[in-house]
Amino acid sequence: GLPVRLWARDPARAASMRATRENGRYLPGMALPDGVQVTADAPEALAGSGIVVLAVPSHFVDPVLSVLAARVPEAAVLVSATKGLDPRQGLRMSELLERRLPGRPVAVLSGPSFAREVAQGRPTALVVACLDGRIAALLQRALAGPALRLYTNRDVVGVELGGAVKNVMAIATGLGDGLGLGENARAALITRGLAEIVRLGTAAGAQAATFAGLAGLGDLVLTCTGTQSRNRALGAEIARGRPLAAVEAGTPMVAEGVRTVASVLRMARERGVTMPICEEVAAVLFQGKPVAESLASLLAREPRPEEEGARHA
Repeated sequence: GLPVRLWARDPARAASMRATRENGRYLPGMALPDGVQVTADAPEALAGSGIVVLAVPSHFVDPVLSVLAARVPEAAVLVSATKGLDPRQGLRMSELLERRLPGRPVAVLSGPSFAREVAQGRPTALVVACLDGRIAALLQRALAGPALRLYTNRDVVGVELGGAVKNVMAIATGLGDGLGLGENARAALITRGLAEIVRLGTAAGAQAATFAGLAGLGDLVLTCTGTQSRNRALGAEIARGRPLAAVEAGTPMVAEGVRTVASVLRMARERGVTMPICEEVAAVLFQGKPVAESLASLLAREPRPEEEGARHA
């Protein structure tokens, strides 16, 4: 029931959305509620706002903040809904927000959620994470809806990394699906992908339990198996022989895992964590390694116990 101002950087798109009351490029057929005001004017969008939700692809966040930072009210609560890492500095989105807009509370919204199903009012459960429990509770009340249930969490690091790294794992499962490796292989990739996420997350200071929740396992399963997953679809197309540039050019949507994998590997190297699935995804995307060879490399790794807790498992 709260009034919402939606800022679009493209004036022509904002005008189209006002006229048609839908975002024909990204969510065609989904009507914008009457309470949503669309504008391309940043000062108009941000004036007096109490909650600012940033929901743009990770590689655009820093440029967008350079435009908007001076317009964000000092009392506003900042909420990142971006599932990725800054490609230039390797920062989590909350870290980037804290640097660009110091002194303002920062929270993270994540979890298993395809945008179309949220817009359709289908049941969805998400996590809002903030170090300040009072801010998390405020956002829980403000952002929830009849079919949108929010849980609070103080583990910002875990919630952010779960949402970012799962996109890389979805590309990996898409590569396997594109080769027709079957559902057993997909389940194995998801499970071992979760192990990599936990290793990196705990090395970065996250709580292991977070990755068993909505922002970890929940989002990972959805993105690795869902028919609307852009990252899984991208991996499948590459496995079928299409070049990365052609796959990305064929859709207006962004597969976050492509930009995220390099930042993830940099973070892993800094912390002495091995991430073989991420390494192979990067080799396929950027080094031209054949998909079949990458999957063979994973299968040929030295056998080890599953319960091994070391960073090099």
